[in-house]
Amino acid sequence: GPYLTRCMMSADGDSKDGRERPPGFVDAVLKPSKALPEGVDVIVKGYDFNKGVDYEALLQSYASTGFQATNFGRAVKVINAMIDRKSKFPSDRSAEADRTLEELNLGHSRCTGCTIFLAYTSNMITSGIREIIRFLVQHKMVDVLVTSAGGIEEDFVKCMAPFYVGDFSKWTGSTLRSLGINRTGNLLVPNTNYVSFEDWLIPIFDQLLKEQNEQNINWTPSKIIDRLGKEIDNEESVYYWCHKWIKGRCDLAVYSV
Repeated sequence: GPYLTRCMMSADGDSKDGRERPPGFVDAVLKPSKALPEGVDVIVKGYDFNKGVDYEALLQSYASTGFQATNFGRAVKVINAMIDRKSKFPSDRSAEADRTLEELNLGHSRCTGCTIFLAYTSNMITSGIREIIRFLVQHKMVDVLVTSAGGIEEDFVKCMAPFYVGDFSKWTGSTLRSLGINRTGNLLVPNTNYVSFEDWLIPIFDQLLKEQNEQNINWTPSKIIDRLGKEIDNEESVYYWCHKWIKGRCDLAVYSV
């Protein structure tokens, strides 16, 4: 190669034959490969669209695509394992276990092969991911939701009025605030949406307080969320479907942290 045929100058200005390799050259450049680490056996290969669009094969190919696609592929594998496990009822179910589940108000869905928890932050409800979460709940593909207070609030606010796609930096926060518009990343929310939400929420809270005083009800966050899901009566809401499942004695628990 070029390295072997060129002449190099020594430190004192004399030329020397370029075929004399510098110390450590072989170890640095021509070091022979040994066996790969244990467990490394997946060859890098992406999806071949010449075979047409096969969504299942496409998702499976992510695992061998490399970079972050591999992590996505691993997530797909885990989710498929969860779905498969959930569809298999335990063979060792007993009447005593069923009674215990009922006493704990955990519902019959807990008797499936596994209990699937879905945790998410409020900004996921603020975005279009909300519709995906709603689909999962509507079709009973998860058993427990864990989210923040904003993850509850934003779902109901969206039932009052829509949110809009804006821009991350086109307008300053002060400019938007002067217009009565809130920003979450590149999403814009008119302040009137939250005013409408408060107008809807306060009377419900007044009723909850009345029931607490008259019926000695202990309102936990989960119970309040369930009640709000009942009151919203809107199929676009995540928590509407949570309430519907609970009402049908197929409990889908929601916890706010």
